[in-house]
Amino acid sequence: MSTSRTIIYLLRNDLRLHDNEVLHWTQRTADYVVPLYCFDPRHHLGTANYNLPCTGPFRLRFLLDSIQDVRASLLSRGSNLVVRRGRPEEVVGDLIKQLGSVSAVAFHEEVAPEDQKVERGVRDVCSQMKVKVYTCWGSTLYHRDDLPFNHLSRLPDVYTQFRMAVESKGRVRPVLPTPGQLKPLPPGSGLDEGPIPSPEELAQTEAVRDPRSAFPFSGGESQALARLQHYFWDTDAVATYKETRNGLIGPDYSTKFSAWLALGCISPRYIYQQIKKYESERTASQNTYWVIFELLWRDYFKFVGAKYGDRMFDIKGLQDKSIPWKTDMKLFNAWKEGRTGVPFVDANMRELALTGFMSNRGRQNVASFLTKDLGLDWRMGAEWFQYLLVDHDVSSNYGNWLYSAGIGNDPRENRKFNMIKQGLDYDNNGEYVRQWVPELQGIRGGDVHTPWTLSSSSLSHSQLTLEETYPSPIVMAPEWSRHVNRKLVGVVKDWSISGSVVCWSKSQKYIFTS
Repeated sequence: MSTSRTIIYLLRNDLRLHDNEVLHWTQRTADYVVPLYCFDPRHHLGTANYNLPCTGPFRLRFLLDSIQDVRASLLSRGSNLVVRRGRPEEVVGDLIKQLGSVSAVAFHEEVAPEDQKVERGVRDVCSQMKVKVYTCWGSTLYHRDDLPFNHLSRLPDVYTQFRMAVESKGRVRPVLPTPGQLKPLPPGSGLDEGPIPSPEELAQTEAVRDPRSAFPFSGGESQALARLQHYFWDTDAVATYKETRNGLIGPDYSTKFSAWLALGCISPRYIYQQIKKYESERTASQNTYWVIFELLWRDYFKFVGAKYGDRMFDIKGLQDKSIPWKTDMKLFNAWKEGRTGVPFVDANMRELALTGFMSNRGRQNVASFLTKDLGLDWRMGAEWFQYLLVDHDVSSNYGNWLYSAGIGNDPRENRKFNMIKQGLDYDNNGEYVRQWVPELQGIRGGDVHTPWTLSSSSLSHSQLTLEETYPSPIVMAPEWSRHVNRKLVGVVKDWSISGSVVCWSKSQKYIFTS
């Protein structure tokens, strides 16, 4: 033992064997390797501003699946995963003492400030115990060191400029193969593998699968690779990706890679490699390119996070812009519970609450509604997403919320989504709304997006009573009137009401405040 080299490999958001640089380094360098995963209690505390749970049931179940999967893969190759509950920096220190002779501790570097705090803690412990630290960068398509910018401080603040620069001057590194046989745990060390805890042991409830979910998947590298095989090679669904990616129902309207990417169960470089192979062997088009385009958005938010650090979480955002955000809990509760009275918003929010997933189209709309229509603090929405999303990634989540709030990386001023137009554009016949808002199942077609404009007889026929079986909208936006006028008898400007648009339906008068 005294002459052998033992390395502890701390896994975090890199739960895979393929294209794993730290894993390759340990296999080249060590005689014995201790793969370690720690269930950090800080992941189950409250969020920073509104004390919402940090980790919800769907992401926790996906994580537990992923841990079980990576342990099975390690066992099949002569290794194992050591699982502990505790702060990684403390667990690593205890393991070094227990093993007696550790040459190095290795891990992939992360971007989120909380993850970097862990890294500093591990470095401090290793420094005190005279153990070397080895780190790699492995979470993005383009490696940090290969970016065509001298320093991250020169990262463009507009995505398109970033994308054009990396596509013209950058390079994607080749995928590292999956090792066949792995170095074992140190013999005679008495290391107990440690049980993988249940949700209940982590003070969380077990996730309940909803048959309507567009994300009926389990966590883990093997499931991620199977999903890519299905989406690319078995069904050719990737050949229509750009055309279908704004869908709302079913698993195959988009790749659904995001949750596996967030935990590192699949490598973005492997997805890129498979896209290039698919384009070579089958077809290349805007559809296949658009998968890479979205991977570049993910890269961009990672590098924005690395550039700005804690400013990603500041109420003023990256632009240091003061906006009088509200913190009305009544409005926030209506939003998060899917009872705003705006069916397209409510359907998306209920899908999120019941499945941990929401489409990209839905996320953009509910974020715009919270920040632009309700005027609520964008961090309320970001922290709710952090809690519930199965695919939560700190940089992508907070980067997108900053973008939506108009204080991030969006070059356009005052971008705002029209909830009625969006509902009619992407759920024209109302199938999605009726799937998630059963109170509205009696309303046919696109009328389901504006139940407050229906006549009394239509509401009665639909077995709907506004304010009783379904709420009236908690807010009205003036631009909605352009898309409900076709269902209204008359529209007239009444300048005595501050320029508001006043609309009459067959049963009631509505004011769309400006």
